[in-house]
Amino acid sequence: MTRAAAWLGVLGVLAAGTAWADEGMWTLNGFPAERFRQRYGESPSAEWLDHARLASVRLAQGCSGSFVSRDGLVMTNHHCAAGCIQEVSTPENDLMAQGFRAERIEDERACPELEVNVLQEIRDVTARIHEATHGKSGADFGQALRAEMSRIEAECAQGGRWRCDVVNLYHGGRYDLYRYKRYQDVRLVFAPEDRIAFFGGDPDNFMFPRYDLDVAFVRVYEDGKPARVKDFFKFSAQGPREGDVVFVTGHPGRTMRLLTVAQIEFLRDVLYPMTLKVYAELRGILTQFSREGAEHARIARNDLFYLENAFKAYHGMHKTLLDRDFQRHKAAEEQTLRDRLSRDPSGAEALAALDRIAAVQERLRGLLTEYWLLEGRGASFSKLFRMARTLVRWDEERTKANEVRLREFRESALPSLTQSLFSTAPIEPDLEEVQVAFWLSKVREHLGADHPVTRLVLGRDSPEDLARTLVRGTGLADPGLRRRLWEAGTAATDDPMIAFARRLDAAARAVRKTYEDEVEAVEDRESEVLARARFRLAGTDTYPDATFTLRITYGTVAGYREGSREVSPVTVLRGLFERATGKDPYALPPSWERARDRLDLDTPMNFASTCDIVGGNSGSPVINRRGEVVGLIFDGNIQSLGGAFWFEESVNRAVAVATPALLEALAKVYDLPRLVRELTR
Repeated sequence: MTRAAAWLGVLGVLAAGTAWADEGMWTLNGFPAERFRQRYGESPSAEWLDHARLASVRLAQGCSGSFVSRDGLVMTNHHCAAGCIQEVSTPENDLMAQGFRAERIEDERACPELEVNVLQEIRDVTARIHEATHGKSGADFGQALRAEMSRIEAECAQGGRWRCDVVNLYHGGRYDLYRYKRYQDVRLVFAPEDRIAFFGGDPDNFMFPRYDLDVAFVRVYEDGKPARVKDFFKFSAQGPREGDVVFVTGHPGRTMRLLTVAQIEFLRDVLYPMTLKVYAELRGILTQFSREGAEHARIARNDLFYLENAFKAYHGMHKTLLDRDFQRHKAAEEQTLRDRLSRDPSGAEALAALDRIAAVQERLRGLLTEYWLLEGRGASFSKLFRMARTLVRWDEERTKANEVRLREFRESALPSLTQSLFSTAPIEPDLEEVQVAFWLSKVREHLGADHPVTRLVLGRDSPEDLARTLVRGTGLADPGLRRRLWEAGTAATDDPMIAFARRLDAAARAVRKTYEDEVEAVEDRESEVLARARFRLAGTDTYPDATFTLRITYGTVAGYREGSREVSPVTVLRGLFERATGKDPYALPPSWERARDRLDLDTPMNFASTCDIVGGNSGSPVINRRGEVVGLIFDGNIQSLGGAFWFEESVNRAVAVATPALLEALAKVYDLPRLVRELTR
């Protein structure tokens, strides 16, 4: 299939009969059974899909996983559990470097902030949302939409018993209510050393062939005991073979395959260049911080890993947006849509929607910097500031009706919010000081010294001096204090970080309101109009953009061609030792060096498949037709970074750890017969 055909098919503007590749992040209640049957034979049954849904889990902080035993054992990636691993580490016992193995159930360690969600039900609430927003536009539309979503979620959550999220699909064409069972007692069972979990480091990130054991096992508990679950994936000792049909169930974070040309241009010309510049600078600062001593390297390791990963991902996505072939086909897709709408008696409203979406991008260009710095990603670099802002805002939000609160304070979201706020995870003041100073310096740099917001933020201080005052003076590193302030309010405290958050709050709320009313609400309404037009022209036989909700994709274990080189789809343990140099990032942990003679070096280690994935799929199980897990997604190849915008089956590859390597390592490197028995019984 050509790139053009794939892209046009995804957008749903061609006839529903278009031939499809192994493309699509399908909802579990919208699996394309007939399409799969035509390509691969017998399609999964409804019972198979229900089992896959209940055996798949979401790590609420941004990853995927799966149940792999009846005793609540969850398999995910090391980099998905890294926050927990770091939080239960100490300077004397660095579990990221040393690894962690619970030989007994009593040795499993609580993860302070990890939440695991299991999807129980999907319910269509489109009619209710559309009724609430009918006839409204602009700020009125946005407020009505958010209010109705909060009402539906509160009714479903039953006082926190369930996690409930209204999910916007097809950019407003459909709204589904997802009801999850929530587990907040999650404990670490096993994690290897980071040298093998991220073997090859940043140079090998988004590359293939790979040789990583990027795995961690955690367990969910209920009432202080391991949770008993009916649905879990059995482990395949055989693992994958070239040509096998495989499925991936997971939670892809976000794709943008349905965006308009104007929205793509905004990302290409404004948001991504700014993000890349800021991330590159912060990466340099954290790298230097890490070189100042072993403890600095330890406490910055996680943040630096995620920053390097994000930078490489954004760089790959930006390259896609700059690709002339992509630009031509994106323009052709939209022109095809405009031509069809112009011939459709009901198409005028959708044509106007395209123009209004384009116009609002200009408003966003003028608003972006202030929004990003005060309310968006820029304001989230510091944990202490995020906590202070949450406490200050809760003073006001708790007095409001649920449906008019800021979305993060709606009743259905409070269990997750308070779990993070009351976490006992350590907060590192040296790292916080660097991150706060960086954020404040970006406010001054991007807005200018004379901007009212800069004056409000800095006063007469330098970024470095103010960061030092705030971080060294605050008591918010104490979870007990945070809990007391949540319950009693912040009015009586003189904590400097609380005072700082309070000083900024009016300006931050104002820019957020402008964004929600003048940008988000307009995009939401006009995208809904556009989605209905696409449904009318081409039906609903396509998949929605990813929304960090459960999806299923399918494909085959397959290599690909890169230039003149044929890339084999499966690597083996022998290649790991051949690539090892003894120097980072290709240095093996001592445990692997000692175990070499005991290992079967022909054991499959990593493999590539044509499954359509993006970020958020990390930790997803790869399963075969029998519903057995044969692999663990941990990455894609460099070509897959364009998958946020389109899919090209010839080169896009999902990369996974093979189950035979996991069993071989657990048995012969880590000597964990208890865990091996649990996985294979």
